[in-house]
Amino acid sequence: MELIRGTHNLRPRHHGCVATIGNFDGVHLGHRAVLAQLRARGAALSLPVLVMTFEPYPQEFFARDNPPPRLSRLREKLSGLAAAGVDRVLVLRFDERLAQMDPEAFVDELLVRQLGVRHLVVGDDFRFGRGRAGDFALLERCGRRHGFEVVHTPTFELEGGRVSSTRIRELLARGELDAAAALLGRPYAVQGRVAHGAKLGRTIGFPTANVHLHRRSTSLDGVYAVTLQTADGRRFDGVANLGRRPTVGGTREQLEVHLFEFCGDLYGRAVSVEFRKHLRAEQRFASLDALTAQIERDAQAARAYFRALSAS
Repeated sequence: MELIRGTHNLRPRHHGCVATIGNFDGVHLGHRAVLAQLRARGAALSLPVLVMTFEPYPQEFFARDNPPPRLSRLREKLSGLAAAGVDRVLVLRFDERLAQMDPEAFVDELLVRQLGVRHLVVGDDFRFGRGRAGDFALLERCGRRHGFEVVHTPTFELEGGRVSSTRIRELLARGELDAAAALLGRPYAVQGRVAHGAKLGRTIGFPTANVHLHRRSTSLDGVYAVTLQTADGRRFDGVANLGRRPTVGGTREQLEVHLFEFCGDLYGRAVSVEFRKHLRAEQRFASLDALTAQIERDAQAARAYFRALSAS
């Protein structure tokens, strides 16, 4: 899959494609249904599949002080899009210039002149351009004028409702990890590199791998049974805390993972952490001894969960 950062990196060879536009946060089953439809159309037209997405997300630009939590950062999203068979991803910086762009100029300059879009798939509630004046009807009119097809994304429902990133965030926030995994098509996971921390865990008998989240906020909070996977495919079960660590005066969200059957050094290594079961909310303890006793109970609960899982 080819990553194109910004329109200044578009070349003549990028002209001609089938395309879709959106955040694709989490690359869930609904997204993958759209991409499968787009791949089929691309194959019929002998054209590559292109996804146009934005950094930051438009919601993050317009709600700078309180943006919605992300399901995936850019690296994770690109991995999901590549696995879904996308040929090219165009990442546009969402800024004031793009927000104020005339909708028809967006279509004429980018979709027609630079990309040569022949088939476009968007949500029927898709809005773009200055004052959000661009909509599905405008795209249809432009498509008829310039000779490209415009279709809306098919509704993809599962577990009694439409599959969406918002719905998955809500499930994660309520600790309903199995339901979120059903909509994602996989357990919810975050990727990052293991970094050096304060090394407090090893002093109380629970050494942890500290994984950088690289995001302002998440839909998760608390203690979880998790599975950590290394870049070479090794998998280790464990227990993790995602939060601000109030007992030790923490101030920012941090992911700390204690692995049950691991001996070695993960510092600097890329890992993926799957969240399998929510055990409890994060809380403040009166002392380190009380915290240590609770971590032991959490570890026992996580071990029991994995034993039951393997026996089922």
